Amino acid sequence: MTLSFLQFLFVTISCLLAGCGKKAGIAPLDTVPPADSTFDVNSINDTYAAIAPFTYYTHWGPYNVHDPSIVKSGEYYYCFSTDAAYGTTVKPGIQIRRSKDLVQWQFVSWAFNALPAKGAAYITQAGGTPFQSLWAPYVLQVNNQYRLYYSLSSALLRLSVIGLATAATPEGPWTEQGVVVSSRNDFAVTQTNAIDPTVVVTPQGEHWLYYGSAFDGIYVLQLDAATGLPATTGDKGKRIAQRGFTNGIVNGNIEGPEIIYNASQNKYYLFIAYDWLETKYNVRVARSATPQGPFLDFNGNDINNEADDYPMILAPYQFQGHGGWQGVSHCAVFEKDGQYFMAHQGRPSIDKFFMDLHIRKIYWTPDGWPVVSPERYANVPQTAIAQTELTGEWEQIVLGYKVVPGYAAEQVNADLQIATTITLHADGTINGSAANTWSYAAPWLELKWNNGAYTDKVYVSHERDWENKKSSTLVYSGLSNAGIATWGKKR
Repeated sequence: MTLSFLQFLFVTISCLLAGCGKKAGIAPLDTVPPADSTFDVNSINDTYAAIAPFTYYTHWGPYNVHDPSIVKSGEYYYCFSTDAAYGTTVKPGIQIRRSKDLVQWQFVSWAFNALPAKGAAYITQAGGTPFQSLWAPYVLQVNNQYRLYYSLSSALLRLSVIGLATAATPEGPWTEQGVVVSSRNDFAVTQTNAIDPTVVVTPQGEHWLYYGSAFDGIYVLQLDAATGLPATTGDKGKRIAQRGFTNGIVNGNIEGPEIIYNASQNKYYLFIAYDWLETKYNVRVARSATPQGPFLDFNGNDINNEADDYPMILAPYQFQGHGGWQGVSHCAVFEKDGQYFMAHQGRPSIDKFFMDLHIRKIYWTPDGWPVVSPERYANVPQTAIAQTELTGEWEQIVLGYKVVPGYAAEQVNADLQIATTITLHADGTINGSAANTWSYAAPWLELKWNNGAYTDKVYVSHERDWENKKSSTLVYSGLSNAGIATWGKKR
């Protein structure tokens, strides 16, 4: 797949559109500000203009988070993210935050004081000027070492690099180890854009890196487990995923891979970002028995095809009484006490340049597909849910999708998936129609439509109602028999 120069600029300087840039003379924090013992979850807002100026960076907490990656260390979860901020410039270096509960976040510091020298030198020596912004980090722990993969790009078409730094703790100091994979401004060679890294470690101890944005899709290459650098010097890997086309025009961007191995499913799950990051950004997932693929979608298709693949488990959405969220992709997936979570950016539709950290629980369908909670995680207690509690009105969102080929210039509409109201009656009907019925075998609720021609099987749980600032309500999430995600929230 190829892009015009203008399309490339839209893809590669997307962070700059959100207000990133260099802030000279600003050093990282020496100490972490103390946690606020009076923290109130209701203090987390969709927008944060009052603390947007760089002067207030210690208060950014869950704000100005784009392309998160999360790792656990001791009692803290650490979140690393792209150099981006609302309405202000920030120093290059990768922002770091930490949290004990995944709800209250403290801003810690930056991983670097400036652009990593080895990554910047690669771009300079290739005739480019590196952006003053690091993108899409990925962090993992290997034995007693933390490895941080970073993305650095330039205004020259597809001139980018993924580098590696290591440290003894997530708070650093970080030491550069070298360039992992690179791409050049050379269209005589088929290649993808060398940004957006993610790594999986197999049960056998192999390390595999996945990366890519636009151009030729998502690639995988094997790393040296001992060093975190390529097992074979100069290896670019092979393509394992690409996008579909409409009338010869690519349906949108493909980037931001995230890979996990789920031991209980004995499969590798590849999460991928589709479309333009400020509007239609959404999450697709595929799975494989091996780290090299093939990765198959819900219908058993190899996602290394010229098609758009399902399921889409997260997409721009709008519950009633709220402006909605868009740009909800480029996710991190991590585990906490046997529970998987997804972290990602969310842009409030009232102003798409704000970037909030969203974290959601992941549930696994009986067929082994991940689905995410329709509401963000807030550590709500989980208690048994009786069938009688399900009767009444629900807001339901079906994550449909409208193909709009192109990038920023074409995908100006977020395509919000908007909630409608359904009623579950005590007699087992939906909306009072005998053709639409529901049944419940905790924790799974089945919604059968049109005399069973279409069925949603969804997981029911308790979660916070963020739109209405209610501490707890019932929610559901699942897939239909056609692989379409469905969400619900009890009114």
